[in-house]
Amino acid sequence: MSTYLLIHGAFHGGWVWQRVTPLLEDAGHRVLAPSLVGLGDRAHLLTADVGLDTHVQDLIDLVTAEDLTDIVLVGHSYAGIVVTAVADAVPQRVAGLVYLDTFVPRDGEAVADIMPGMVEAFAAAAAATGDGWRVPPQTEPTGDGGLYGVTEEPDLSWLASMQTPQSLKTFQQPLRLRNPEALKAIPVTHVHCSEGGEDFKAMRAAMPRTLPPADLPADRLHVLPTGHDCMITMPRELAGCLLTSASHPASAR
Repeated sequence: MSTYLLIHGAFHGGWVWQRVTPLLEDAGHRVLAPSLVGLGDRAHLLTADVGLDTHVQDLIDLVTAEDLTDIVLVGHSYAGIVVTAVADAVPQRVAGLVYLDTFVPRDGEAVADIMPGMVEAFAAAAAATGDGWRVPPQTEPTGDGGLYGVTEEPDLSWLASMQTPQSLKTFQQPLRLRNPEALKAIPVTHVHCSEGGEDFKAMRAAMPRTLPPADLPADRLHVLPTGHDCMITMPRELAGCLLTSASHPASAR
Protein backbone atom coordinates (compact mmCIF):
# COMPACT_ATOMS: atom_id res chain seq x y z
CA MET A 1 0.00 0.00 0.00
CA SER A 2 1.21 3.46 -0.90
CA THR A 3 0.13 6.79 0.53
CA TYR A 4 -0.91 9.30 -2.09
CA LEU A 5 -0.54 12.94 -1.12
CA LEU A 6 -2.39 14.94 -3.76
CA ILE A 7 -1.60 18.67 -3.90
CA HIS A 8 -3.83 20.93 -5.96
CA GLY A 9 -2.91 23.90 -8.12
CA ALA A 10 -3.43 27.64 -7.77
CA PHE A 11 -6.87 28.93 -6.73
CA HIS A 12 -8.12 25.35 -6.28
CA GLY A 13 -8.53 23.23 -3.14
CA GLY A 14 -8.57 19.64 -2.00
CA TRP A 15 -12.08 19.39 -3.46
CA VAL A 16 -10.65 19.10 -6.98
CA TRP A 17 -9.48 15.52 -6.33
CA GLN A 18 -12.86 14.13 -5.27
CA ARG A 19 -13.27 11.99 -8.40
CA VAL A 20 -9.74 10.56 -8.21
CA THR A 21 -9.52 9.82 -4.48
CA PRO A 22 -12.04 6.91 -4.39
CA LEU A 23 -10.38 5.25 -7.39
CA LEU A 24 -7.03 5.17 -5.59
CA GLU A 25 -8.65 4.06 -2.34
CA ASP A 26 -10.49 1.26 -4.12
CA ALA A 27 -7.09 0.01 -5.27
CA GLY A 28 -6.06 -0.31 -1.62
CA HIS A 29 -4.09 2.89 -1.09
CA ARG A 30 -4.32 5.64 1.48
CA VAL A 31 -5.11 9.08 0.01
CA LEU A 32 -4.78 12.55 1.49
CA ALA A 33 -5.87 15.59 -0.51
CA PRO A 34 -5.49 18.63 1.75
CA SER A 35 -6.23 22.20 0.78
CA LEU A 36 -3.21 24.48 0.94
CA VAL A 37 -3.27 27.25 3.54
CA GLY A 38 -5.60 30.04 2.42
CA LEU A 39 -7.31 28.03 -0.31
CA GLY A 40 -10.39 25.85 -0.65
CA ASP A 41 -11.90 25.01 2.72
CA ARG A 42 -9.02 26.92 4.36
CA ALA A 43 -9.71 30.17 2.50
CA HIS A 44 -10.40 31.92 5.81
CA LEU A 45 -6.67 31.61 6.59
CA LEU A 46 -5.56 33.68 3.60
CA THR A 47 -3.37 36.69 4.40
CA ALA A 48 -0.70 38.65 2.58
CA ASP A 49 1.94 36.71 4.52
CA VAL A 50 0.94 33.31 3.14
CA GLY A 51 3.75 32.32 0.79
CA LEU A 52 5.36 29.27 -0.75
CA ASP A 53 7.15 28.58 2.54
CA THR A 54 3.79 28.57 4.34
CA HIS A 55 2.42 25.91 2.02
CA VAL A 56 5.56 23.81 2.23
CA GLN A 57 5.87 23.90 6.02
CA ASP A 58 2.19 23.09 6.46
CA LEU A 59 2.61 19.94 4.36
CA ILE A 60 5.81 18.94 6.14
CA ASP A 61 3.90 19.25 9.41
CA LEU A 62 1.15 17.03 8.00
CA VAL A 63 3.63 14.39 6.84
CA THR A 64 5.38 14.26 10.20
CA ALA A 65 2.21 14.44 12.32
CA GLU A 66 0.62 11.57 10.37
CA ASP A 67 3.97 9.74 10.16
CA LEU A 68 3.47 9.28 6.43
CA THR A 69 5.92 7.03 4.58
CA ASP A 70 6.12 5.50 1.10
CA ILE A 71 4.46 8.68 -0.20
CA VAL A 72 3.56 9.18 -3.83
CA LEU A 73 3.65 12.97 -3.87
CA VAL A 74 1.55 14.49 -6.65
CA GLY A 75 1.73 18.19 -7.54
CA HIS A 76 -0.61 19.81 -10.05
CA SER A 77 0.26 23.11 -11.76
CA TYR A 78 1.43 25.64 -9.10
CA ALA A 79 2.00 22.71 -6.72
CA GLY A 80 4.93 21.53 -8.84
CA ILE A 81 7.09 23.91 -6.84
CA VAL A 82 5.41 22.94 -3.57
CA VAL A 83 5.96 19.19 -3.90
CA THR A 84 9.56 19.74 -4.98
CA ALA A 85 10.23 21.60 -1.74
CA VAL A 86 8.39 19.03 0.38
CA ALA A 87 10.28 16.12 -1.19
CA ASP A 88 13.55 17.98 -0.62
CA ALA A 89 12.66 18.42 3.07
CA VAL A 90 11.63 14.81 3.76
CA PRO A 91 13.17 12.71 0.96
CA GLN A 92 13.30 9.57 3.08
CA ARG A 93 9.51 9.55 3.26
CA VAL A 94 8.84 10.03 -0.47
CA ALA A 95 8.73 6.99 -2.77
CA GLY A 96 7.89 8.95 -5.90
CA LEU A 97 7.17 12.40 -7.29
CA VAL A 98 4.48 13.01 -9.89
CA TYR A 99 4.47 16.32 -11.75
CA LEU A 100 0.96 16.75 -13.11
CA ASP A 101 0.92 19.11 -16.10
CA THR A 102 3.54 21.32 -14.51
CA PHE A 103 7.19 22.30 -14.42
CA VAL A 104 10.16 21.11 -12.35
CA PRO A 105 11.58 24.20 -10.62
CA ARG A 106 15.26 24.75 -9.91
CA ASP A 107 16.84 25.94 -6.71
CA GLY A 108 16.34 29.69 -6.29
CA GLU A 109 13.44 29.92 -8.72
CA ALA A 110 9.98 31.25 -7.97
CA VAL A 111 6.90 30.74 -10.11
CA ALA A 112 7.49 34.34 -11.20
CA ASP A 113 10.81 33.29 -12.74
CA ILE A 114 9.31 30.39 -14.64
CA MET A 115 6.09 32.11 -15.76
CA PRO A 116 6.88 35.84 -15.58
CA GLY A 117 4.09 37.05 -17.83
CA MET A 118 1.41 35.24 -15.88
CA VAL A 119 2.66 36.42 -12.50
CA GLU A 120 2.88 39.99 -13.79
CA ALA A 121 -0.78 39.68 -14.72
CA PHE A 122 -1.51 38.29 -11.25
CA ALA A 123 0.25 41.28 -9.67
CA ALA A 124 -1.75 43.70 -11.80
CA ALA A 125 -5.01 42.00 -10.84
CA ALA A 126 -4.05 42.07 -7.17
CA ALA A 127 -3.23 45.76 -7.41
CA ALA A 128 -6.55 46.50 -9.09
CA THR A 129 -8.93 44.49 -6.89
CA GLY A 130 -7.01 42.67 -4.16
CA ASP A 131 -5.33 45.29 -1.97
CA GLY A 132 -2.06 44.64 -3.76
CA TRP A 133 -1.66 41.03 -2.58
CA ARG A 134 -4.86 39.03 -3.10
CA VAL A 135 -4.93 37.50 -6.58
CA PRO A 136 -8.48 36.81 -7.82
CA PRO A 137 -9.13 33.48 -9.55
CA GLN A 138 -10.17 33.16 -13.16
CA THR A 139 -13.84 32.26 -13.21
CA GLU A 140 -14.79 32.93 -16.82
CA PRO A 141 -13.99 30.57 -19.72
CA THR A 142 -11.36 31.78 -22.18
CA GLY A 143 -11.31 30.91 -25.85
CA ASP A 144 -11.66 27.29 -26.86
CA GLY A 145 -10.15 25.95 -23.66
CA GLY A 146 -13.01 26.70 -21.31
CA LEU A 147 -11.79 27.05 -17.72
CA TYR A 148 -8.57 25.10 -17.15
CA GLY A 149 -9.66 22.85 -19.97
CA VAL A 150 -13.10 22.18 -18.47
CA THR A 151 -15.77 22.98 -21.05
CA GLU A 152 -18.83 20.94 -20.12
CA GLU A 153 -21.64 21.78 -17.70
CA PRO A 154 -22.25 21.28 -14.83
CA ASP A 155 -18.50 20.91 -14.24
CA LEU A 156 -17.72 24.33 -15.66
CA SER A 157 -20.01 26.21 -13.28
CA TRP A 158 -18.92 24.05 -10.34
CA LEU A 159 -15.24 24.75 -11.00
CA ALA A 160 -15.86 28.49 -11.30
CA SER A 161 -17.79 28.59 -8.04
CA MET A 162 -15.25 26.60 -6.02
CA GLN A 163 -12.14 28.65 -6.72
CA THR A 164 -10.77 31.11 -4.16
CA PRO A 165 -8.18 33.93 -4.23
CA GLN A 166 -4.49 33.25 -3.58
CA SER A 167 -1.71 35.34 -2.07
CA LEU A 168 0.66 36.97 -4.56
CA LYS A 169 3.56 35.98 -2.29
CA THR A 170 3.06 32.31 -3.13
CA PHE A 171 4.07 33.05 -6.72
CA GLN A 172 6.99 35.33 -5.83
CA GLN A 173 8.77 33.44 -3.06
CA PRO A 174 11.68 31.32 -4.35
CA LEU A 175 12.34 27.64 -3.81
CA ARG A 176 15.31 26.88 -1.54
CA LEU A 177 16.64 23.33 -1.71
CA ARG A 178 18.49 21.76 1.20
CA ASN A 179 18.96 18.17 0.02
CA PRO A 180 19.41 18.32 -3.78
CA GLU A 181 21.23 15.00 -4.07
CA ALA A 182 18.57 13.14 -2.10
CA LEU A 183 15.90 14.86 -4.18
CA LYS A 184 17.54 13.68 -7.40
CA ALA A 185 17.33 10.08 -6.21
CA ILE A 186 13.52 10.13 -5.96
CA PRO A 187 11.82 8.54 -9.00
CA VAL A 188 9.89 11.11 -11.02
CA THR A 189 6.87 10.68 -13.28
CA HIS A 190 5.24 13.30 -15.49
CA VAL A 191 1.60 13.37 -16.51
CA HIS A 192 1.17 15.78 -19.40
CA CYS A 193 -2.19 17.15 -20.56
CA SER A 194 -1.94 17.73 -24.30
CA GLU A 195 -5.16 19.67 -24.88
CA GLY A 196 -6.99 22.54 -23.21
CA GLY A 197 -7.19 25.21 -25.86
CA GLU A 198 -4.80 27.64 -27.49
CA ASP A 199 -4.26 29.75 -24.34
CA PHE A 200 -2.80 26.85 -22.39
CA LYS A 201 -0.73 25.68 -25.35
CA ALA A 202 0.74 29.18 -25.64
CA MET A 203 1.46 29.28 -21.91
CA ARG A 204 3.34 25.99 -22.08
CA ALA A 205 5.32 27.13 -25.11
CA ALA A 206 6.35 30.34 -23.33
CA MET A 207 7.91 28.54 -20.39
CA PRO A 208 11.71 28.26 -20.36
CA ARG A 209 11.58 24.47 -20.01
CA THR A 210 9.28 22.23 -21.95
CA LEU A 211 6.45 20.28 -20.39
CA PRO A 212 7.39 17.48 -19.96
CA PRO A 213 11.23 17.39 -20.11
CA ALA A 214 12.53 16.29 -23.50
CA ASP A 215 14.89 13.71 -21.96
CA LEU A 216 12.30 12.00 -19.78
CA PRO A 217 12.28 8.19 -20.19
CA ALA A 218 9.20 6.98 -22.03
CA ASP A 219 8.11 4.78 -19.13
CA ARG A 220 7.98 7.84 -16.88
CA LEU A 221 5.68 9.87 -19.12
CA HIS A 222 1.92 9.67 -19.46
CA VAL A 223 0.01 11.89 -21.90
CA LEU A 224 -3.67 12.56 -21.37
CA PRO A 225 -5.63 14.06 -24.31
CA THR A 226 -7.49 16.59 -22.18
CA GLY A 227 -7.10 19.99 -20.56
CA HIS A 228 -5.23 21.18 -17.49
CA ASP A 229 -7.74 20.04 -14.84
CA CYS A 230 -7.60 16.40 -15.90
CA MET A 231 -8.70 15.25 -12.44
CA ILE A 232 -12.11 16.64 -13.37
CA THR A 233 -12.27 15.69 -17.05
CA MET A 234 -10.42 12.34 -17.04
CA PRO A 235 -10.31 11.12 -13.41
CA ARG A 236 -10.22 7.40 -14.20
CA GLU A 237 -7.41 7.79 -16.70
CA LEU A 238 -5.45 9.98 -14.29
CA ALA A 239 -5.90 7.46 -11.49
CA GLY A 240 -4.52 4.80 -13.80
CA CYS A 241 -1.42 6.91 -14.42
CA LEU A 242 -0.92 7.46 -10.69
CA LEU A 243 -1.34 3.77 -9.90
CA THR A 244 1.21 2.90 -12.55
CA SER A 245 3.70 5.37 -11.13
CA ALA A 246 3.39 3.78 -7.67
CA SER A 247 3.87 0.24 -8.93
CA HIS A 248 6.70 1.03 -11.35
CA PRO A 249 10.19 -0.12 -10.26
CA ALA A 250 12.19 2.78 -8.85
CA SER A 251 14.45 4.60 -11.29
CA ALA A 252 16.35 7.84 -11.00
CA ARG A 253 15.13 11.09 -12.41
